[in-house]
Amino acid sequence: SKNVEGHCSMSCKAKDTSEIDGKAFLQQSFAMQQAMLKTQLEMSSVSITHNGTMGEVNEKHFIEMIKRYLPDRYAVDTGIVIDSNGKTSDQIDVVIFDNQYTPTLLDQQNHRFIPAESVYAVFEVKPHIDKVYLEYAGKKAESVRTLHRTSVPISHAGGVYPAKSHFKIIAGIIATNISWTDNFGSAFTSVHLQMTDIQHIDCGLAVSGASFDTFNDDHSFTFGPSQNALVYFLFRLLQKLQSLGTVPAIDWNAYAKGLET
Repeated sequence: SKNVEGHCSMSCKAKDTSEIDGKAFLQQSFAMQQAMLKTQLEMSSVSITHNGTMGEVNEKHFIEMIKRYLPDRYAVDTGIVIDSNGKTSDQIDVVIFDNQYTPTLLDQQNHRFIPAESVYAVFEVKPHIDKVYLEYAGKKAESVRTLHRTSVPISHAGGVYPAKSHFKIIAGIIATNISWTDNFGSAFTSVHLQMTDIQHIDCGLAVSGASFDTFNDDHSFTFGPSQNALVYFLFRLLQKLQSLGTVPAIDWNAYAKGLET
C-alpha cells in the first residue's frame, strides 16, 4: 500500500544512512529530537499567556525528555526536598532521585516531599540562561545541599556493608535559550567561577544549541556540540549519575524520632 511504501521509503533511507555513515545517522537523528523539543518550548512561549503556566509546561517537557534517557531506577519529578529534621528546600523544578529504595512523602496531587538522602540531582528550568538566572539556580541548589542527610550500614548475607559516604548532589540549569552572545564562553565562565562551592552549578543546557558541564575529574569545562547539545548533555549526565552509584541507605529511625513528643 501507499502507507507501507512510504514507511519503507523512510526506514530504508535511515538504514542506508546508518550503513554509509553511522556517526552522521546518530547526529542527524538526535539533532531532530533537539529541534522538536525546541519547537515545543517555542510554542509554549507564544501560545501560553501566563508565565507560571508556561514554566510548568516547560518543566514537564524537560522532565519527559530526561525520563526517556534514564534507567527506571531513577525517578524524575518536581518537588520539595526534606530532611529528617523537618527542614525543607525551596521548590525545585526538576529532581532526579532514587526510585528503588526511598519513597516520597506526603504526596498530594502533583506535590511531594522528597527525602534528601534519595536525591541525585536538581535542576532549575528557566526561559533563558544569564547571570541572574545562573545565580538563582545556585541558591536553589544551596537550599538542597545544606539539608541533613543520614546514612546507615546495610546488612547482607555475608555481613554488613558500612554506611556509604554522601556524594555531592548535582545541580544544573536548563533553558530554551542563552543570553550571552558567545553562549557558554568567557562571560559565562567568569560568572560561574565566582560561585561558591555549595552553589556551584555542575551542568547546563540551552536547547537553542549549547551545553556545558564540569564533570571531569579536574572540574574543567566540557562543552557540547551545538546541533546535539541536548543529547550530549543527557549522555554526560547519565555517565555522571552512573559514577555516583546508589544513594546511601536512609536512616528511617531519624525520621521517626522527629515525630516523638
